[in-house]
Amino acid sequence: MTAPPSVDTPRTGPPAPAPDGAPPGGPDRPWRGQRALLGHLRPQRWRMAAGVALGLVGSVMGLAQPLAAKRVMDDMGRGAPAAGPVLVLSLLVVAGAALAGLGYYVLQWSAESLVCTARSRLTDRLLRLRVSVVEGSEPGDLISRVTSDTTLLRQTAPQAVSAAVTGTLVTAATVVMMGLLDAVLLGVTLAVVAFVGVVVAVVAPRIGRATHGTQEAVGRIGAALERVLGAFRTVKASGAERHEAAALLREAERARRTGIRAAAWEAVSATTSAVVVQVSFLVVLGVGGARVASGATDVSTLVAFLLYLFALAPRIGQLVEGVGQVQMGAAAAVRIAQAEELETEEQEDDETENETEDVTRAPLSVSFDRVSFAYRPGLPRVHHQVSFSVPARGLTAFVGPSGAGKTTLFSLIERFYEQDSGRVLLGGEDVRQWPLARLRASIGYVEQDVPVLAGTLRDNLTLGTPDPGAGELARVLRLARLDLLADRLPDGLDTDVGHRGSRLSGGERQRVAIARALLRRPGLLLLDEATSQLDAANEAALRDTITDTARHTTVLVVAHRLSTVTTADRIVVMEAGRVRAVGTHAELLERDALYRGLASTQLLGP
Repeated sequence: MTAPPSVDTPRTGPPAPAPDGAPPGGPDRPWRGQRALLGHLRPQRWRMAAGVALGLVGSVMGLAQPLAAKRVMDDMGRGAPAAGPVLVLSLLVVAGAALAGLGYYVLQWSAESLVCTARSRLTDRLLRLRVSVVEGSEPGDLISRVTSDTTLLRQTAPQAVSAAVTGTLVTAATVVMMGLLDAVLLGVTLAVVAFVGVVVAVVAPRIGRATHGTQEAVGRIGAALERVLGAFRTVKASGAERHEAAALLREAERARRTGIRAAAWEAVSATTSAVVVQVSFLVVLGVGGARVASGATDVSTLVAFLLYLFALAPRIGQLVEGVGQVQMGAAAAVRIAQAEELETEEQEDDETENETEDVTRAPLSVSFDRVSFAYRPGLPRVHHQVSFSVPARGLTAFVGPSGAGKTTLFSLIERFYEQDSGRVLLGGEDVRQWPLARLRASIGYVEQDVPVLAGTLRDNLTLGTPDPGAGELARVLRLARLDLLADRLPDGLDTDVGHRGSRLSGGERQRVAIARALLRRPGLLLLDEATSQLDAANEAALRDTITDTARHTTVLVVAHRLSTVTTADRIVVMEAGRVRAVGTHAELLERDALYRGLASTQLLGP
């Protein structure tokens, strides 16, 4: 088996976080986050507009309340009945609160829809990524972009929109009303608003950078935790719990530091606006009191003005908070956009899952024509001008030392990777001309590490074949010698197999993978060490099954055990990325020293 090198391999995963002090998305794209955030908001614009409109109407009713209160005071001062103005004031309070609450609900509804759309689009994108991209990425970090970043998007989007629209319009309307009441006192208030605006302009970018750093740190925590849980038994057997816990703690500390930095800038913004508003209230109260004493204005006007000032204070705070939330949402949107920019496999415009229904199950020939391949530019080649041909039907085994490039042959056939030069032909047609869905539906592939997914045994068997007949399923269970296992499980095929098939033995997982491949009735069956974890009896039985399958389909097997290859129709011996010899077991024993040496150990490996 040849796996992608991990040493000195350029990372192809999500872009690294911007250096401290650079805006999210890179110094050359300072508005990238805002544009990405708007892209998420656009599909929900009408629903958000309805929520904002409801909140705006509620706020306008709130603006009328000081005038109603002034009317009540004036009527009471003249000794006139005040029941009508009091009733109007009460209606304004109740209706305004109801409309504001309804608007909040609509905004939250749109936020949930927004997040659902973002997660659906992102998960669809991740599942279509190239294998090389996923292998160069941290799974935990990709998961955090689907979970943590989209959650942050939900928390910030509706409040930010509401603050940006409602806060701005209501603040402007409040200022106008205050100007109609007393222009001098308005001048004091505008000075306050200008000062807060300067503070927000300075602090907001820092909030965005700190939030972006926090989300990157959260992604690294997810990646580190996924790494530990993926090798949990190894960590425990090595007594490495403390070492790995310390590594996770370092990442958590990094997230804490960046989170504190973001909180500090938010606190500076909120505290400054709150203090300035309080100071402005005292100044307005002092100046207004002097104007009342001089007769320039009356008490009811001052009270109405102060009520507007009290209404203005939370609006200013809302605007400040909204700007910070926009920065946080933009930081999350950038990370989501980075994941969406990762390279995916090319899909035909008309390619759908239904296309697999038209796939022929006829056996397929396989040819490699002078194929050369390296996992990354600049790294040593795995294949050097590899050429061989396999006819339709029959069993072909690939043997050779580890690192010879055997498993990589299967990856090229499946188009997990594409060769640098030469051609890979399947059924006489270049695999690059096959639509991916049709290509992979024509192939059954059993990987070396035989992954089993969390879920039931039935879910794993029917993966990619959602509606097999009961008779077909029973046939495959019998061929893979899983029928006895299914009979003794508490819920039969509907028994949960645990995370990564943890409730199954290694041999049982291997048989599940073989059964899953056979259920597809493929034209080409690829088996990468498919019987390595089986006992002698099960190996012999499945070897007979594979031999029987090879009579009506094409079977390629990577094997290290001599017993697997002696009955093969042909054996391809590989060494250092080249085809060294091709022949039957008897022929190769006679004329190839490497094969003879491997066969003499009864283990076709190093």
